[in-house]
Amino acid sequence: MHLIYSRGFTGEDPHAAVKTRLEEEYYAHLAEENELYAETPSRRQVKYLDQVVAGVEAEEAELNEIIGAYSIGWDVSRISRLSRAILQLAIYEMIHFEDVPDNVAVSEAVRLTKLYDTDSAAFVNGILGSYVRAKQAGNAAAEEPSASEAEPAVTEAAEPVTEEV
Repeated sequence: MHLIYSRGFTGEDPHAAVKTRLEEEYYAHLAEENELYAETPSRRQVKYLDQVVAGVEAEEAELNEIIGAYSIGWDVSRISRLSRAILQLAIYEMIHFEDVPDNVAVSEAVRLTKLYDTDSAAFVNGILGSYVRAKQAGNAAAEEPSASEAEPAVTEAAEPVTEEV
């Protein structure tokens, strides 16, 4: 998520972004700022990072189209960059990783949103919940959902994000 988000500002090549961020000195600096980076990723994790960062970049237009279809009444550009990166990652995982159950992708996306973009958690949950329901019905992103299909997967109202981070 951090790499997808930062690429939104730098425009850096996805593979170069992963390689740069994992260089020993740079990664040590990240570890000082965030405990998430305390352990160096395994080869398998690096492969996953490389695949998702490059995949999201390659499919960004399609992912944003899906996000737009389920964020009824809100332009994708109005969703914070951080929430958009989280949504792109979750949808990419649901499409391309059979070993990542949809509910796990949604749960992790909501957890990340609560951690980094608190006010958007219900909004992210609503978009992903609607996408999963449509996907399970066999028509994910095939046609724009009606307002009733786009209800959030939580009981509280999802507030749209109106400013970029």
